[in-house]
Amino acid sequence: MTGPLGGFRVVEMGGIGPAPFACALLGDLGADVLRVDRMLHPGSEPELPPQFDFYNRNKRSIALDLKKPEAVATVLKLLGQADVLVEGFRPGVMERLGPGPEACLAANPSLVYARMTGWGQSGPLAKEAGHDINYLALTGALYCLGVDDQPPPPPLNLVADLGGGALYLVVGVLAAAWEAKRSGRGQTIDVAMIDGVTNLMSAFQAYRQQGTWTEKRTDNIVDGGAPFYRTYETKDRKYVAVGAIEPHFYANLIDVMGLDAQRMPAQNDRSAWPMMRTVFAGVFASRTRDEWVAAAVGRDACLAPVLTIDEAPLHPQMRSRDVYTTFDGLRHPSPAPRFSRTPSELTRPAARPGADNQAALADWGISPQDRRALAAVGAMDGPCDEPAHA
Repeated sequence: MTGPLGGFRVVEMGGIGPAPFACALLGDLGADVLRVDRMLHPGSEPELPPQFDFYNRNKRSIALDLKKPEAVATVLKLLGQADVLVEGFRPGVMERLGPGPEACLAANPSLVYARMTGWGQSGPLAKEAGHDINYLALTGALYCLGVDDQPPPPPLNLVADLGGGALYLVVGVLAAAWEAKRSGRGQTIDVAMIDGVTNLMSAFQAYRQQGTWTEKRTDNIVDGGAPFYRTYETKDRKYVAVGAIEPHFYANLIDVMGLDAQRMPAQNDRSAWPMMRTVFAGVFASRTRDEWVAAAVGRDACLAPVLTIDEAPLHPQMRSRDVYTTFDGLRHPSPAPRFSRTPSELTRPAARPGADNQAALADWGISPQDRRALAAVGAMDGPCDEPAHA
């Protein structure tokens, strides 16, 4: 593997959502990520074909039956070679399976044990089921989204799962791993999506206490209330996004729109915002999206086209930076961020659960005898022959 995390070893307990995405980011950065999946029933296939399982790229997969002690013992042996373990189960599940924090840190005292949940490891909701929208709802963030007279819409699952969950997990893992290299001691990281999203809401908590943020949706500076920070429909039923917050950018936007700045209310006169939104909507409806984009080029008006998911890869800015990469016959987002000396790259498509049983376990130091023993008791599928290293 290339990238700045070359030589960094991660064991991921297979699951869904933010933990796999976080481990994919670590894999993109060069970490050797070994995913421990559940064994598939004979003749069955994963619900999501591996080719389209982008969260599991740049990883290898082994499939073990953790109900068998031999499989648990194998995980503990793997952790003796690992820097990090990542799991995304409800509190207590890993302890019931066997490789809980106490057992794992006994196997490797410098291990970073990262636990990803929505509600956290403690509190009255800790063992309740939930998804991104539920965690987002509890933080106050979901209430802030959308139009005031309509229910708040879910912002895909970007905010809680990926922003407040996966990205905070990566930060925590790298910070704890750095500390472990100095101290020689590992630790457990309790990564909760409600914690991460609340942290992301820091500025809005401050604005609310300052009195500059209201609880009414579409009434504030970055929630669509400000006429200069929202989207507008264009003549061709497409959209443009404007974000001209600073006075000089706002002046440029007014000029691009062909409005007389002297006859407009003050930019931050909130009482005039509803009227200004109506005026802006009428102006933007007079031209097509691409006509507005052409009019704004080079004028620092903070105007951009709202592209569809299929249009985005075709935009000149995205193409010039190779924001997407063709890999395994599909269009993947390229690894981010960019490194000048140790570039990240896509090296492995997502693997079917158990596809790397022999080669990955051999690379991680599990002996042929132990691999044969796993297969003999049904704790692992596959042949027992010595593999070529991958």
